[in-house]
Amino acid sequence: MSVVVAVKPSARKRNAKVGRLVFEDGPRHAFESRADAERWAADLSTGDGHVWVASAHPRDGDDVDCYLVSRATNAKLEAAYDKRRRRMRGDPGSVQESLGGRP
Repeated sequence: MSVVVAVKPSARKRNAKVGRLVFEDGPRHAFESRADAERWAADLSTGDGHVWVASAHPRDGDDVDCYLVSRATNAKLEAAYDKRRRRMRGDPGSVQESLGGRP
């Protein structure tokens, strides 16, 4: 049995090894089993952005069994959002200061 894994854009953006792999070998890869695909994802994740294999939805139109995915995030933007959310809740430790250091 063959398992076909397609690489999603989130995995390419988060992990340089995955981006290079797609450039050199294309976005689809076949494996003997799901376990082989998961080991492949774990190897790609070492020392770079975390990627994993997720099952394709049964009604998905692509002719693949799984996707290589990642959570492509921008930590600085997320931190700013969290700070704003705490400030809106009235958290006293999240007072916004000007560049001069005064509130």
